[in-house]
Amino acid sequence: MIRFDCVGKRFFSGFQALEDVSFEVLPSEMVFLTGHSGAGKSTLMKLIALMDRPTRGNILIDSQPVQRFTKRDVPNYRRTLGLVFQDHRLLFDRSVFDNVALPLIVAGLPHSQIEKQVRATLERVGIADKARASPITLSGGEQQRVGIARAVVTRPKILLADEPTGNLDPDLSEEIMRLFLDFTQSGTTVLVASHDLRLVRKLEKRVLVLDHGRLIDDFRPEEHRSAGPKRG
Repeated sequence: MIRFDCVGKRFFSGFQALEDVSFEVLPSEMVFLTGHSGAGKSTLMKLIALMDRPTRGNILIDSQPVQRFTKRDVPNYRRTLGLVFQDHRLLFDRSVFDNVALPLIVAGLPHSQIEKQVRATLERVGIADKARASPITLSGGEQQRVGIARAVVTRPKILLADEPTGNLDPDLSEEIMRLFLDFTQSGTTVLVASHDLRLVRKLEKRVLVLDHGRLIDDFRPEEHRSAGPKRG
């Protein structure tokens, strides 16, 4: 679903954000992206979302080379993605329902379908009773669930989450991560950038590790479990 082949990103300032990064993420897989601040996690996410373009290498999404997409292609492409941010980016002058409905309204869906999909999505993320509430009245965890609902209401192929639990306590963070895991059961590929190594280890999912723009590890817990303890 996601493939990077020797991808590099150098900014006009000369800063090398990514260098020779190669990996593949399979459909319906959940993968964590970790590394120190400035390691290149957000840059990698932005390249997938076409918020930026690589300076070398190739990126394929669902076997399509995204570098060939024109500005006219970008809006349709982004409708196949769900984006979740640490700061929620909600509209506080609109209800929870209206925040979640926004991507469907932009896509031009009929009102009856919007109503059905929004209510089903709010139910799925556990905040169906908050549909008419203002986001500003919600807790941080509830606001993050609104952001997640908005990201997945279009039923995207890929969900990108950039430090989605950075402002949440450990229990809420785990709830949110397990919610992401649930989405893979319905076919969504999930890539989560996170610095919370405790939580990443607890969920025992594949981990891509960046260091100064280079991919230095592709850790797969299932391979370590199947290998078993070494014998001397």
